[in-house]
Amino acid sequence: MKKLLYLFLLANPLFSSAQIADSAKREVKLQGAINFRDVGGYATKDGRHVKWGKIYRSAELNNLTDADLLKLQQLGIARVDDFRGPFEVKLAPDKIPLNATRIDLPSGSEHIGDSGSSFSKTMMKGNGDLLMLNFYSNTAPFANRYRPVFKELLQLNPDSALLFHCTAGKDRTGIAAALILYALGVNEKTIMRDYLATNYYRTSENEKAISGMVKNYGMDEATARKMMEAKEKYLNATFVSIIRQYGTVNHYLESVMGLDKKMLQKLRTLYLN
Repeated sequence: MKKLLYLFLLANPLFSSAQIADSAKREVKLQGAINFRDVGGYATKDGRHVKWGKIYRSAELNNLTDADLLKLQQLGIARVDDFRGPFEVKLAPDKIPLNATRIDLPSGSEHIGDSGSSFSKTMMKGNGDLLMLNFYSNTAPFANRYRPVFKELLQLNPDSALLFHCTAGKDRTGIAAALILYALGVNEKTIMRDYLATNYYRTSENEKAISGMVKNYGMDEATARKMMEAKEKYLNATFVSIIRQYGTVNHYLESVMGLDKKMLQKLRTLYLN
């Protein structure tokens, strides 16, 4: 583990061991899922903290064991929001805890996983950085993908928790976490730290995925590697695109995500202490 940490820090100079230690505290260790984290504990600009045990993020859930499912049930997870498209879901259907409700939110992911689609063909031959920057800056699918998450958070039973995920728990999930944390008043540096932590949790899994993309799909290794990495400039592209279109992120949250001042105050009352 120490060797893994050392290699990770060499490859990610902006990340510190203290940040990883903080990230490790929030990891939910499961046998059949990775990158499963509690979004709680982060400090806000006004000195409050995001509540623990209320909002979780993860990669795909198709390999959860019975013990994992029991653990998620004990965590109180009652809603599972899935950002994956139909091809991804068919390939790796979710396993969810007893009495939880699963919600499909595939906006913008309709062709991901379809090897015959123009999206996939472009992905296999394109520039990795450019593909990812285009993906993150395309805010068109966000309303249908993320607005329902905010609505659910506002309506969630006080004793319950919400989980959202995609396939890797990196891009679609990373943007969701960033928007939620921003709405709760967490500063941008901390939001970026949470996003970049995916690189730590997926270190070994990313290497397997890159190898598979090269071997099974003929993808250029450099392209595959860029697509599997969480980079600061990728998430920045999302916020730059939002600000260009809406002036401020707060205006975007109000006009697109439905968080007017009253709803924003309610969200913070529910999820901060």
